[in-house]
Formats: sequence, C-alpha cells, structure tokens
Amino acid sequence: MRWVYDYLFIVMWVAFLLYWRIAAVGAKATQRIEPARSRALRVVLFACALLLLIAHRLPLPWLYDPFYRSGLVTFWLGAAITMAGLLFCVWARLHLGANWSRSVTIKQGHELITTGPYRIVRHPIYTGLLTGFLGTAIALGQVRGAIAFLLILVAFRFKWRLEEQWMREQFGPLYADYARRVPSVLPRPM
Repeated sequence: MRWVYDYLFIVMWVAFLLYWRIAAVGAKATQRIEPARSRALRVVLFACALLLLIAHRLPLPWLYDPFYRSGLVTFWLGAAITMAGLLFCVWARLHLGANWSRSVTIKQGHELITTGPYRIVRHPIYTGLLTGFLGTAIALGQVRGAIAFLLILVAFRFKWRLEEQWMREQFGPLYADYARRVPSVLPRPM
C-alpha cells in the first residue's frame, strides 16, 4: 500500500505543478513585487514542509509516529481532499487569469477579481493549496504530515496578509467592501 501512496500523491502534485507552470505563461507585467527576504522566509518554510512530506528516513524517528490510526479509509479520504483542493486551485487560477503571480505583486492594469471561487473566499488559491496539503497529511497519517501542514499554513498566512495590505492600498474602498462580504480563506458555512 505504501507504493500507492507514494505514486498517487506524486502524480497528483506533479500534474498540478506542471499545469501551474504552463498556466503562468502570459501573466501581466509586474508593477510592484514583494521584497526578496519576504519570499525567502516562505521558501524556507515551504522547503522544510516538502522535505517532511517526501523524506522517508530523517534522523528523527518520532516524525514517523502515527498521528492517528490510519488505513484505507483515511488514505482515500486524504486523496479525495487533496484532489478537491488542487482542482479548487485550478478553478481559482483560471478566474485570476493574467493577474496571477507566484509572488505577491501588483500587475500593470491589475484587476480585482470577484468571480468564481473569489465569490467564496478572497484567497481561493491558498484555500485550495491548504486543502491539498491537509489531504496529503491525512493520507500520510504521521506526525510529519501534521507538522508539514502547519509550516505551510504559517508560510501562506504571511503571504496572504501582505496581499491583503497591497489589495487595500491598490483598490481602496472597493477592496474594503469586498473584504466585508467575502471571508479570507475559510468559506462561510452555507
């Protein structure tokens, strides 16, 4: 069963990353970009999280302790949650169009997108990625998965707070109204 975990999740994440890379072509020119040190902190947190998720033999055996009793149900539940999160990201990316950037930026001719998943949450890409990583951690069922998820949550929290600040500066009352109506990352219950 372990090989299914390894390959299924690798295939899902690699396919997602390939799409993400291809979809980046045609983004608008950048007018303002976040400082390198801000990006560097996120990269370090993200790299540590990925190492925890993919490393099979780190010298800290407690990382591999079960976080809960896992099995086929939690594995497939995690796979479904991961796939749902990644598809939500793709939907958000399609609606964001040429305004997308890997870093926090203001694009030339930047538009405030409020359609599609942006009607549900203001940061649907983070919602989707966090959901995807949560699903991966659930399927893994080990302490390292929970720690990796928390590291990614912290990294994205820094990023979406900076984005919020820049969007408020760029769009003023328009963004303030949007922020009052639409939650940041966690959708409101229906």
